[in-house]
Amino acid sequence: MARESNDLLRRTFVFAQCVRRLVNQLPRTISNIEDAKQLVRASGSVAANYLEAQEGLSRKDFFYRIKICRKEARESGLWLRLLELPRRST
Repeated sequence: MARESNDLLRRTFVFAQCVRRLVNQLPRTISNIEDAKQLVRASGSVAANYLEAQEGLSRKDFFYRIKICRKEARESGLWLRLLELPRRST
């Protein structure tokens, strides 16, 4: 279980890092700037809340933090879908 926990902690951190790299490469449109701000916050919140869940004071606290992680992950997905990504030439 500890191994799985560490793997998820690592993956949520890597997700937040990858989001930041993506955001820095986006075209600077008004909508991208606003959506990117929300995306950066939500992706970081996934990692931060998972880390907090590992230090949960009680079982109830653990599940509450995990629930927030899921919420922020879904929100990150929304912001990712809304971004205007650069078009690739074929």
